[in-house]
Amino acid sequence: MGRKNDKEQLFSYENSIKKSNELSIAEMNKGLTLNQMQLFAYAIFSTQKSGKTEFRKHEFEKKFSISQFRSDDAMDDAYRLLDLKIQIREKDQEIGRGHNVFTDYYYDNGLFSFKWNDKFIPHILKLKEKYIMTDLTIASKFKSGFSWILYDYLKAHYAYWHKKLTKEQLMQLFSVEDVKSYQRNTSIFKNKVIEVAIRELNKFTEYEVWYTDIRKGRSITGFILHWSVGKRISSATVKQIELLKEIHNEVDRNIYKYLSIENPDYLSAARIDVLEIKGINEKLTEGLTSSEASDFILKAKSHYESLQGLLKKDGDKTAEILQFNWLEDI
Repeated sequence: MGRKNDKEQLFSYENSIKKSNELSIAEMNKGLTLNQMQLFAYAIFSTQKSGKTEFRKHEFEKKFSISQFRSDDAMDDAYRLLDLKIQIREKDQEIGRGHNVFTDYYYDNGLFSFKWNDKFIPHILKLKEKYIMTDLTIASKFKSGFSWILYDYLKAHYAYWHKKLTKEQLMQLFSVEDVKSYQRNTSIFKNKVIEVAIRELNKFTEYEVWYTDIRKGRSITGFILHWSVGKRISSATVKQIELLKEIHNEVDRNIYKYLSIENPDYLSAARIDVLEIKGINEKLTEGLTSSEASDFILKAKSHYESLQGLLKKDGDKTAEILQFNWLEDI
């Protein structure tokens, strides 16, 4: 059985893409550079969010923290994606089908536009029971395309905890089967490819990955990949963060009113409410979970309503409690 994994990984559903399991098993990232993998993923992300595969270069750069992505490189990478094909073969049957992923791409002064092959659309939009999700905030931390390939491969093998592969199969998975130094020297292949991918997955993802060698005599003929999966925790949503900031900003706008309350007991209570809301605002960090944000919203709501109630009791007839969108599911 697999090794115990106590990792707790923040996972953002808002920043995730969905792909059919068939698509993941088809190893779509094979042969692509890291930038091309990211561009392909963002094309899926854009389509699933807005229904259009159209986005600005600066939006793509921001998502993956890319500082310099020249237009010439952008067009070359987009053109390379036109070569993407998917082939699906039915197990134990002499049946197969395949097609291109994109039919066209356009690039105009920083604006990308891709046109999907209609036969490909079900793999990202009309998804059934089996599909995988990839959080782009996690994958964007990868510095190696090998990491992205291995991440997709493990996700596609859900419910497995190990996989036996020959050296040739693993080299083909990483699309390095033609690299002479890797063919001749397995140690170089391990150091430059396998261990690079495993190191990044162990550092940035919910996976804990390791491997063992398969030997025939003194030669390494293959590997057994082992992995375990930690617990995924939902990160705070954009709506939750925006609501908390909206409450804080409303309190900040009325700060003079609160601190001008005449009744000393009411004034003391108001100061506590203001400090609590400001304290919540300071905790809106990148690692905030959805559950924590829900608790903060309930507390912020209570302190805000308390402040408005104190104004009314102190004689402010104009004090009203604004009807924020408190969210039905917080």
